[in-house]
Amino acid sequence: MLEKLLKQYLKNLTNTFQRGDAREESYYTNLEELIKNIAVILKVNNIDVTILPKKTEAGNPDFRIWDGKNHITGYIEAKDPSVSNLDYIEGTEQLKRYCSTFPNVILTNLYEFRLYRDGQRIAQVMIGRPMIGRQLRTPPPVENSGQFKDLFESFFSFSLPKVRSARSLAVELAKRTRFLRDEVIAVEMEEEGTKGQKQIIGFYETFKKYLIRTLTEKQFADLYAQTITYGLFAARTRANGEFNRRLAFDYIPNTIGILRDVFRFISLEDPPKSLQIIVEDIAELLHVTDVKKILHEYHSTGKGKDPIIHFYETFLSTYDPEIRERRGVYYTPEAVVGYIVRSIHSILKTHFGLSDGLASPEVKLLDPAGGTLTFPAAAINLAAKEYIKKYGEGGLHHWIKKHILPDFYAFELMMAPYAIGHLKIGFILDELN
Repeated sequence: MLEKLLKQYLKNLTNTFQRGDAREESYYTNLEELIKNIAVILKVNNIDVTILPKKTEAGNPDFRIWDGKNHITGYIEAKDPSVSNLDYIEGTEQLKRYCSTFPNVILTNLYEFRLYRDGQRIAQVMIGRPMIGRQLRTPPPVENSGQFKDLFESFFSFSLPKVRSARSLAVELAKRTRFLRDEVIAVEMEEEGTKGQKQIIGFYETFKKYLIRTLTEKQFADLYAQTITYGLFAARTRANGEFNRRLAFDYIPNTIGILRDVFRFISLEDPPKSLQIIVEDIAELLHVTDVKKILHEYHSTGKGKDPIIHFYETFLSTYDPEIRERRGVYYTPEAVVGYIVRSIHSILKTHFGLSDGLASPEVKLLDPAGGTLTFPAAAINLAAKEYIKKYGEGGLHHWIKKHILPDFYAFELMMAPYAIGHLKIGFILDELN
């Protein structure tokens, strides 16, 4: 049955070529049909093959494959059969970008297929000689059908492994956010050259008007990509069970208004397809990750290192090391934070006559470069302990509403630590009921 399928496929390729006007896209239907048929032979049910729009050479891969449970299986990048040197394509920035972002990728010129897992080529097979079809104008004989079957069995069997550590999740998010940033830049350039609706440029102009007046389009793409990634991250911490791009809006905390505005568009409206694709990939990664366990384990037990460090330092060192250096993004060790916060608490008592220290209603606190809010978080915890020690837990809820929420402030320029800081304070407030 497989031999017959491949024989028909090679015949279809030859027929497409003989029309005389065939471009790379002309062969997509042949390949789509092959993928669906090999899935049937391998008893992989209900797969969905999506041909992706690619306005620029740096855009998305050509095909995305979903399994029958709405989870992404992998991506396929197809080249014209005239591209005989896949070794050269393998070394291009485009393919390196795909393979470093997506863990399950096939590269093909429709006759040769190469499978990459986490950036490493793990299988390749030639099912026919393209020269025979192009020069002799006859379908080439089928070759290596068994290896072809093995390659696609491996491709279809892939599922994203569960990410179990904060470091690993931060690295995977950073790779995809970098890809998303480049897509936002491509959409900006495309919208500037057209007269139609300019969705992303509209967001850029709004951000520039109300948030950062000196914002460039490139800086906006960076900010917007991080906003989406950490919006999805924030939403995932509140979601139980199924999670995807469209469900994300329901879980964005009301306290983070800027995220809700962005996600109203990303989740509920119709963003450009090229953005949908990578956003859905990020959502899929978060879906298979127990984000709450990674974060709550530390905050509930106090054991080990604060995982937030990875969504700050590790994320930025992978995503954009230069911006990390330029902005001085370094996580202050907890021991140092604790010493400074305890010192301020003590000085407020001994030098300023405030017997409750940070818990005193007269105190207003500002962190002008808040990062992930490590200092305010430590200050809230210390102030709460002081209050409970002196007044018990009975009035704690009222005290938080009247003192902590209106009197503790922070500023932060970068979106990743901004969103993570909100999550951190949210965990603390949860613990304080």
